[in-house]
Amino acid sequence: MGSRLEVADNSGAQTVMCIKPHGGTGKRHAKVGEVIKVSVKSLTKKSRKFGGQGSKVKVGEVYDAVIVTEPEIKRKDGSVIRFSSSSVVILDKNYELIGTSIDRPIPREIRGSFPKIISLAPEVL
Repeated sequence: MGSRLEVADNSGAQTVMCIKPHGGTGKRHAKVGEVIKVSVKSLTKKSRKFGGQGSKVKVGEVYDAVIVTEPEIKRKDGSVIRFSSSSVVILDKNYELIGTSIDRPIPREIRGSFPKIISLAPEVL
């Protein structure tokens, strides 16, 4: 909770802060593919240029998001995938994607819960 995360889609947000993972009162950690509650902290340079008018999200608003990358993902077969940072894709209230494209590779662990993310990703690892 309180972690800063990068945004992997083109919703207009650049960084968000984790408020709480979904799933009960005592849940404190979330993994790849799980939904969390986030607050938008900053917009992309393109969105800020027009005063936030071109953005689909606003600074300070609360959204749901799904975690798509972590710095290190360990698989059951023993392989490890490393990313430079943690990132999320922002969702609306109905768990639909707000953005229309994703700009970074996505691990295949997301395939079961959010197939739309896999279809928009440039590469699946």
